Amino acid sequence: MDRDNGDGDIEGGDDGFRSPIGRQYRPVLANDRAVLEMSSMDPGSTSSSSTAAFADHPPNLRKVKTSVSDAKEGNASHQQQPNGSQQQESKLELFGFDSLVNILGLKSMTGEQIGQPSSPRDGEDISITAGLPKPAAPKLGTMMAVLKFVVHSCIKGGGMSDLQRGSDDSYSLPHLLTLVDTLWIVGMAGVGETLLLVALCGTCTFLTSISLSAIATNGAMKGGGPYYLIGRALGPEVGVSIGLCFFLGNAVAGALYVLGAVETFLKAVPAAGIFRETVTQVNGTAVAQPIESPSAHDLQIYGIVVTILLCFIVFGGVKMINRVAPAFLIPVLFSVVCIFLGIFLARKDHPTEGISGLSSETFRENWSSDYQKTNDAGIPQTDGSLGQPSAQGSQVKSGSYTYIASTPRDDVSRIQPMISRPTMLNGIAEFDCPLSAIDNTEYNDISLVGLFFPAVTGIMAGSNRSSSLKDTQRSIPVGTLAATLVTTLLYLVSLVLFGSVASRQKLLTDRLLTATIAWPFPSLIKIGIILSTMGAALQSLTGAPRLLAAIANDDILPILNYFKVADGSEPHVATLFTAFLCVGCVIIGNLDLITPTVTMFFLLCYTGVNLSCFLLDLLDAPSWRPRWKFHHWSMSLVGALLCIVIMFLISWSFTVVSLALASLIYKYVSIKGKAGDWGDGFKSAYFQLALRSLRSLGANSQVHPKNWYPIPLIFCRPWGKLPENVPCHPKLADFANCMKKKGRGMSIFVSILDGDYHECAEDAKSACKQLNTYINYKNCEGVAEIVVAPNMSEGFRAIVQTMGLGNLKPNIVVMRYPEIWRRENLTEIPATFVGIISDCIVANKAVVIVKGLDEWPNEYQRQYGTIDLYWIVRDGGLMLLLSQLLLTKASFENCKIQVFCIAEDEGDAEGLKADVKKFLYDLRMQAEVFVITIKWDAQMDGGGGSPQDESTEAFTSAQLRIDDYLTEMKQRAEREGNPLMADGKPVVVNEKQVEKFLYTTLKLNSIILRYSRMAAVVLVSLPPPPVSHPAYFYMEYMDLLLENVPRILIVRGYRRDVVTLFT
Repeated sequence: MDRDNGDGDIEGGDDGFRSPIGRQYRPVLANDRAVLEMSSMDPGSTSSSSTAAFADHPPNLRKVKTSVSDAKEGNASHQQQPNGSQQQESKLELFGFDSLVNILGLKSMTGEQIGQPSSPRDGEDISITAGLPKPAAPKLGTMMAVLKFVVHSCIKGGGMSDLQRGSDDSYSLPHLLTLVDTLWIVGMAGVGETLLLVALCGTCTFLTSISLSAIATNGAMKGGGPYYLIGRALGPEVGVSIGLCFFLGNAVAGALYVLGAVETFLKAVPAAGIFRETVTQVNGTAVAQPIESPSAHDLQIYGIVVTILLCFIVFGGVKMINRVAPAFLIPVLFSVVCIFLGIFLARKDHPTEGISGLSSETFRENWSSDYQKTNDAGIPQTDGSLGQPSAQGSQVKSGSYTYIASTPRDDVSRIQPMISRPTMLNGIAEFDCPLSAIDNTEYNDISLVGLFFPAVTGIMAGSNRSSSLKDTQRSIPVGTLAATLVTTLLYLVSLVLFGSVASRQKLLTDRLLTATIAWPFPSLIKIGIILSTMGAALQSLTGAPRLLAAIANDDILPILNYFKVADGSEPHVATLFTAFLCVGCVIIGNLDLITPTVTMFFLLCYTGVNLSCFLLDLLDAPSWRPRWKFHHWSMSLVGALLCIVIMFLISWSFTVVSLALASLIYKYVSIKGKAGDWGDGFKSAYFQLALRSLRSLGANSQVHPKNWYPIPLIFCRPWGKLPENVPCHPKLADFANCMKKKGRGMSIFVSILDGDYHECAEDAKSACKQLNTYINYKNCEGVAEIVVAPNMSEGFRAIVQTMGLGNLKPNIVVMRYPEIWRRENLTEIPATFVGIISDCIVANKAVVIVKGLDEWPNEYQRQYGTIDLYWIVRDGGLMLLLSQLLLTKASFENCKIQVFCIAEDEGDAEGLKADVKKFLYDLRMQAEVFVITIKWDAQMDGGGGSPQDESTEAFTSAQLRIDDYLTEMKQRAEREGNPLMADGKPVVVNEKQVEKFLYTTLKLNSIILRYSRMAAVVLVSLPPPPVSHPAYFYMEYMDLLLENVPRILIVRGYRRDVVTLFT
């Protein structure tokens, strides 16, 4: 079978080398494909020395420099003090001359300010720069923060005032519009169940606030709010996926608030409607009361206009938001005061029918639940069922209740097939219909969870603007928890008061009961609702762009680079994108679709915060030292589970959609995102799990063969030199992947840098980065290690003794066979090569030596033929296991295994063959077995097997070279009066034994060429270096054994079995 030459010899010189049978081995040159692929990779180092890390370098002193933004030169110990005196000599000179003030950025100790350090990324060298800070948004103290929380928690409209004071309002969610829904829930579920509902939702937000407080006080916090916290706790993939969902939730919430404000405005000022549609429905009274229903087109037009106006305010920056904040806050404050005044001043049927004043009897009547069927507007029928017309804009008469709509006469026919006997009265169509012909909406306690929970979403409002807060570690915990508790208490008090002041019918039918009962300015309530919802929309349009800009600034997803902003700048592009999403949702105008979407995204964020605190608190790493002490991992776990339960209670379909969206973003970030190391909790969990697993494996206990995994130590040091930017032979990683089953396992790539450690430490770091880049480029699961040593032998001896921990030490040493040692006349290679093999034997490491590595196939090069094993000595089954691992790879899956056993007596052949077949059957391995008998007592002239002609020629050449080397040794020993010396140590040469070894390798080589010339790969047992033989002789034995075999693995096991017969 013909084989391509592959990439050639990586260590060769300029001239090609042709084997005796005509096979040409071409050296790897700088313009070869494999070298060009490796050279095009970024080694991850900016220093020029890293490109030649494996070449010989002159001694370079390691330079330590500290970047200072004011560009002042000279040692810190010679700078002038503020009073002009010379700084005294450091008492800590033993620890270095670089001042902690300059290195660690502690300029505040000397009265100077520093810029905020950026987040370090994987593979970057971050210089901590001290200098003048960039202009930032105005930040003041946290005065009156708690008072603002209390007020703003119930009104939603004063949310922007936190930027004015530099404090955190956080819980800026419940407002007057949601209070309307809460009163309707009281009428439907009763005071008792509503108290439980508020307690459930309040508990969820309270536990989330506890988790948020703990994480936010565990260090400095940059912009991005919950994304920054989750990303630093659970990793960039989880952080970006939840952060983008939370951004979408805030953007869509802005549309929800805009629609709420516009709808309230159109109901308060019906004349402002362009496309007006009046619907008259029964309102629970004997006489039908007209209710204005704004047209969807009006909602869209006014919603777009309001969104544009709010965007102009956001584009004005923090200062503009601070100026308009009082306009949203003050009217809402008066609205709240009017509502509570009206509650306490209400009397029987005053100010309207259905109001009883504060009454214990009314409270008892409203305590229990009374679930009823309603229409889309939430208006129930007194007998417990109420229909809604199947056709929009129609009047339906059912029993004693009549539904009337101003509808063109031509549209009446749309509902005639369903409803009988239409009559026209003053242009109004009137129908009689059975209740079964009407669609009804039925509520229960579970559905009300989804209706109420949007009122408590938004505890991240303050953390969203964390970059604008002066002291996040104080403002976020105090503000969030205070607002959570006060708002929950306010809800509880409000529902108890309204449950005592109004009848159930009034609670269910009067959608603006707060305005009805307010005193002395009922109309102010509508203004308060409009302003509170507009303030909430402004809050979303302010926080969402900053969140998106924070995600983009972390440079995880290149697609988000358009939204990057400089420190202290406004995210204008992100604001435009947020406004575009908000306008799109306004045009859709479907609140039933928008509301659960917003809720799911918020709950997903809360789940991430709780899980982050749970993981960090459970791992309890040394860096976990939050200032907020009132937290526990069990509380965070309960909070996360509660969020998930509420998600499914609200809508399992929306929950699945939101989780699927987050999973898709996670997968996209994993594939397309840039790697980042933020010290997240998962890395800490992996570390602790690895430590626990390492201890469970034991330190010196023997691993059972069923649990044995190959942990190859890939020796990258070439026998010669590699081109620049090529830290390892391009095919070594391909071979390392062949030693793993389905990619499971770890490889350790090591290289040795000759020199002094103090002089070459920086070069070693650059070389390690370069080698890591090579490993990642080849998609190989492994780590890189660089060892600085005086020479290769000492460096490898240190590696083989110390590399690894416990039972996770490497168990197989993989290296390339030095095919060029004679061609390049590299006389130092034999001693080094033999020393490495001897060290592996002493250290009880298996050895795999690869010849023909240049032609080793990659995953796309299919091989056909056989995998031939020449099983000569007992190796614990390593050779058999390697052949099975090769079959699991796509490049060798079409090959078959042949096992050749060497027998010394023909009488033993049949018994040996039967034993090997039985052994392979018990090992669940399919292979064809051959037994070859060699007569070792044959004459040395080539009898007893008829060696191949090329093997005989190589045998003769080896004899001549060994004779010449031995003659030179004897002459040198006689001249110096010393015993025979080789490789710096005395040797004893038995010439007859040397001849026997040569003949043995000759016979084996001839057998391999006879039976395996067309094999895809050959595996043969590695003979140990003979004691007291020169290394040069051993290299001659090996060269003769491998002569003319293009691709071969020389394998030696160790004193442990790696396969077992038993289950």
